[in-house]
Amino acid sequence: MVSDGTPILRRSGDGLGGSVVMCVDLDNLLQELDAGRWVSLQGTPLLLPHRLLPSGPGVIISSGGSTGGRRLCLQPCHHLDSSAEATATWLQNLGIDPQQTLVLNPLPMHHVSGLMPWWRSRSWGVPHCRLAPELMKQPWELLRYCRSLPNWSNREILLSLVPTQLRRLLADTNGQALLKDMRLIWIGGASLPQLLAEQARAEGILLAPCYGATETAAMVTALSPQRFLVGDRTCGTPLHDVELRLAVHGALEIKTARLAIGLWQQEKPDSLQPVADTNGWWRTADRAQIAKGLEICGRLDTALNSGGETIFPEQLEARLMSAIRQEELPVEAILLAGVDEPEWGQQLVAFVHSSDPALLKRIASLTTDWPAAEQPRRWVLCPELTQTDAGKWNRQHWQNWLERLDSA
Repeated sequence: MVSDGTPILRRSGDGLGGSVVMCVDLDNLLQELDAGRWVSLQGTPLLLPHRLLPSGPGVIISSGGSTGGRRLCLQPCHHLDSSAEATATWLQNLGIDPQQTLVLNPLPMHHVSGLMPWWRSRSWGVPHCRLAPELMKQPWELLRYCRSLPNWSNREILLSLVPTQLRRLLADTNGQALLKDMRLIWIGGASLPQLLAEQARAEGILLAPCYGATETAAMVTALSPQRFLVGDRTCGTPLHDVELRLAVHGALEIKTARLAIGLWQQEKPDSLQPVADTNGWWRTADRAQIAKGLEICGRLDTALNSGGETIFPEQLEARLMSAIRQEELPVEAILLAGVDEPEWGQQLVAFVHSSDPALLKRIASLTTDWPAAEQPRRWVLCPELTQTDAGKWNRQHWQNWLERLDSA
């Protein structure tokens, strides 16, 4: 194991199923797991009653989805091992030896997206290097730091990113140079905008778009860089231990032996909920298509009914951001959320990462030829608009922010 002392919150307590600890660093995390404990990776006090915990060891990871509801997943250690093994097999099928890699990880350790790169490195017996958020925003320093790492020249470098990080690196020549040093870059956490994908293809960046969730111990599908470079827009095909199918309204369902063994929800605090149904399938909140590969079409839990039309905000955000990039407008992010409206049922509000009122009119003009139900009815300047550190939108947070703004 390669450790960097990254902090994870800690507190001790005993439950009927064993003890749970919070706030260990990576030097101690395995010791706690070896002792049979559950380790919580939360940034706030653990709300899950200790008496509900089954036998350990394992990790308790937040899975809030896109709507902000508090959910905790219980993932035993052998599920994390299975996930790492499935990823290793996928790499071997591409001709990459996992035991000859160096794993770079700029993602938050309290999310499954950041935990699993470290766990994979431990499983494969290879070096793992954390990349601090501040360093990711300084491409020249990032490039210098990475190229000074031991084993940089004699190992194949693997990197995991979310789209926001990819965009920042692609916008800088030093960032591009770093990306081109990578043997493979998994890109996930949120959908990859097509304009950003085209920029990466033009530079020959070896992206591997993937799909996974906390409930599945991370990645369940991945696309090879070769398929990405020739224009494949999917998230790839299932890893060897995964089955996919579509349910009503195109809801994606997943079957794998590494589904979380329990889910705790703040709305049902006195029990653990099963993740899978009686046949072992977990229904996600993602609407999907499955043809040559998995294609995510939007979140069912954020879909709106406006004037009798079902609309998916994520798709509209991607369309609008593509238009904004083409017009070269200085906007980092757009978020569309629904608000109740008596006549329409729900209507869209657009949050714009800017402080320039004149910019709102220019952006709004990009939607004038959209269908009426898809056009935002209100445009709000929101200079502090940001995604979570896992590259996702907490839509409920920004809806609450708007309510506070209106009340003030």
